[in-house]
Amino acid sequence: MKLVTPTDFDILAVLSDGKRNNAVNIAHELDRNRAYINTRLPVLKDYGLVETIGPAPTSGLYEITDKGRVAAANQSVYEDDETDFEAFLDAECGADGDA
Repeated sequence: MKLVTPTDFDILAVLSDGKRNNAVNIAHELDRNRAYINTRLPVLKDYGLVETIGPAPTSGLYEITDKGRVAAANQSVYEDDETDFEAFLDAECGADGDA
């Protein structure tokens, strides 16, 4: 798992409030380029940290997962070069991502 710090953790923090959000709003809240946020959200989705919500898979509306909440709360563990963060998340959440 290769996350971009601090951006990916900032995105997770925005979504940690439990509300669904889209790239435009997240970019505005973080004062970051929307196109860049749009490139990071699918990566976070591939890692199981966020999921798309809505009637269509391309709705652009994202929600944090339980695994994403654990990741957001443990940025310091990610920054420890000796820790396999993906294995850490799997151990904390179970292999299926449920905390």
